[in-house]
Amino acid sequence: MGQAVKKKSISENSDERDIILIGKIYKSFEALEETLGKLQLEEPLFITYMAKKSFADTVFSQIKHHKEKTRFQRFIN
Repeated sequence: MGQAVKKKSISENSDERDIILIGKIYKSFEALEETLGKLQLEEPLFITYMAKKSFADTVFSQIKHHKEKTRFQRFIN
């Protein structure tokens, strides 16, 4: 039982780090967009917007996949 608690704790710490990292990346996109907007650089601004959107889509896709995998594992166990 101790190993299960330890695994869960490690997993939660990893999840927290992932969430913090995702937040920092997203804030970086926001800052870059703001800077490019102030410089009136339309093409790089559009590319940054598309990159931010793609990043968000990928993150949410991974979350959905993880939730489905977790549900499936619970069903098996």
